[in-house]
Amino acid sequence: MKILLTGASGQVGWELQRTLATLGDVFAPRRDQLDLTDTRQIRTLLADWRPDLIVNPAAHTAVDKAESEAELARAINTTAPAVLAEEARKLGASLVHFSTDYVFDGSKTDAWLEDDPTGPLGVYGATKLEGELAIAAQGIPHLIFRTSWVYGMRGSNFLLTMQRLFRERDSLNIVADQVGAPTWSRSIAEATAQVLAQQPFEDPARHGVYHLTCSGRTSWHGFASAILARTELPAGKTIQLNAIPASQYPTPAKRPANSVLDNRKLAQQFGLQLPGWETALDLCMGC
Repeated sequence: MKILLTGASGQVGWELQRTLATLGDVFAPRRDQLDLTDTRQIRTLLADWRPDLIVNPAAHTAVDKAESEAELARAINTTAPAVLAEEARKLGASLVHFSTDYVFDGSKTDAWLEDDPTGPLGVYGATKLEGELAIAAQGIPHLIFRTSWVYGMRGSNFLLTMQRLFRERDSLNIVADQVGAPTWSRSIAEATAQVLAQQPFEDPARHGVYHLTCSGRTSWHGFASAILARTELPAGKTIQLNAIPASQYPTPAKRPANSVLDNRKLAQQFGLQLPGWETALDLCMGC
């Protein structure tokens, strides 16, 4: 199987290069080979390489920047997936795409189901939802994995930000009234490969949207506390983590109060369950 992987320098894309290698010939073009804001380049590359499967973890993920870069966010999060899906239809290829918990408004108290009404609060969530809809509209064999609070040991994410701030400061204010499921990028990549090994595209009933996150839930403050507990500080140094409401930490983009996703559909269709978020954090940080 010929697999085209976008965004290989990103958190999830980097891990997917390894996990997808067991399934076929993976081509992971560099950014100078595949600019997702250039639709002509996308179409040319796919027509030349003719993949059987397109895996698209690439995205404009800077949630706050997206508010002032709406055109760029839409080009990468909406237009590029739409073009990938159009080309997949021409080639008879399948598509795996990654989306986000931010397609929801966070108002629900329970975990979000795949068919719950969407209602993004900002440009990032809105453009990711538009990308989902554009893919579905092409009628191709596809899987869309919504995940949340993604972190890893590379790129830009909450874990690495906290580790840097632990070195620089003695006290931090962390939002405690937004909840979600921190999800290790490697857990996402490994689960994706396990799903694909089951040849899901042969059964149209298995196509569509799935929630794919680590299990459990916590707040940003809880996540920061767990990171701190697993971080070795210099002798004599202590860090105070102050729990604050989101209203005391204004950002350009509003975040959902509840980002917890229900993963039962993934378990029912593919027999898979990602580890608890604290277990995955242990593995990621080498505890």
